[in-house]
Amino acid sequence: MSNQIVRPARTLQGSLTLPGDKSISHRYAMLAGLAQGTSRLANFSTGADPHSTLSCMQTLGAQVDKSDSQLVSVTGTAGQWEPGNFTLDCGNSGSTMRMIAGLIASHPGTYTLIGDHSLTPRPMERIRKPLSQMGAEIHLTEGHAPITIHGRPLQAIDFTTPIPSAQVKTAILFAGLQAEGTTTIAEAIRTRDHSEHALRAFGATLTRSRTGLLEHLSIPGQQKLTAIDATVPGDLSSAAFFLCAALLFPDSNLVLDSIGLNPTRSALLDVITALGGKINILNVEEQYGELIGTIQVNRSPGPLRGIDISGALTAQLIDELPVIAAIAPYTGEGIRIRDAAELRVKESDRIALVAKNLSAMGAAFTEFEDGLDIPGNQQLHGAKIDSGSDHRIAMAFSIAALRATGETEIDGAEAAAISFPEFFTHLTSLCPC
Repeated sequence: MSNQIVRPARTLQGSLTLPGDKSISHRYAMLAGLAQGTSRLANFSTGADPHSTLSCMQTLGAQVDKSDSQLVSVTGTAGQWEPGNFTLDCGNSGSTMRMIAGLIASHPGTYTLIGDHSLTPRPMERIRKPLSQMGAEIHLTEGHAPITIHGRPLQAIDFTTPIPSAQVKTAILFAGLQAEGTTTIAEAIRTRDHSEHALRAFGATLTRSRTGLLEHLSIPGQQKLTAIDATVPGDLSSAAFFLCAALLFPDSNLVLDSIGLNPTRSALLDVITALGGKINILNVEEQYGELIGTIQVNRSPGPLRGIDISGALTAQLIDELPVIAAIAPYTGEGIRIRDAAELRVKESDRIALVAKNLSAMGAAFTEFEDGLDIPGNQQLHGAKIDSGSDHRIAMAFSIAALRATGETEIDGAEAAAISFPEFFTHLTSLCPC
């Protein structure tokens, strides 16, 4: 375990180009491994999780070249790989484990999906149920990993997702891509649509429609994919930490170049604005359905406002909630978070760890099973932070530490490398003490 000292900062000023979006990198890597031809993926994520996905695709027979630090090349298997017994090590990545299960379920062979101590306890029944309905043979270990999949032909299904989850949706889409018939997924709350854009980029056909309160997404089976050349947009979830940091300083000025601005992720920008941030979008372009732009962020005059986060907004912000909660004491009106029970089954129990570390820094709050009430107008003090080996907790409380009194020590700071190895280097460059 490595520790990191974070000291109070005077301001936040500067510009960044962030590593590639983790969610898009996962999907491009998997589809490139299934496609025919060689895909060239510039600005691929530097986080450990997407590289776990690349390693899994190598195990399945794709050729991966990472000799150029700015470019990952993946030569795919043209839709099939040699039958065999495969062990796929997903590391810390729930995204890898859940989504790749759908990708491999129709292929002959036996696949054992394993992960580290953090991934192993996470719930996997949510993917087993729909994939089993399609005909997949999937065995869990008491509802968790290790997962054993015996590949067999799949049939299309109509499935309504019981919880909003882009990972579950993606597992079904990837299985449906290779099944017999047309698979349809219904969502009450629309989740991130990176998978839809990625599938179309690689040549797949799928359609979206709406009936009443439900969004329907349909994908015909037995489709073939073709390699692409693409640049992965900068990761907006990684940007969230610096966007929240910019709110803490009246004279802040932050510019983020080539950042992903997908509308299903833009709720974060709406929250930053609601809290008191000023966001200028300087230019926007589109690549394979993904919007990429440069944004400038400042803070409006006066105290930060508060916000109530619940329902569909919670689902859209699930990865960003820890850092939003970490800066809540510095707002004028506080922040209320509900409908976030999913945070308890992430890399850690994120609600419990946020509560523990807010307490360590002297904050008042009320913890609920599905969220937190955090009053505003509080002054935090430096403390020893327990990251729980969770990358988002380590980074979130590094941001809270910027306005605390005294030094803050982040225990297990190396966890940031799971998604954002450059985080502390960038933080130091933007925030002089």
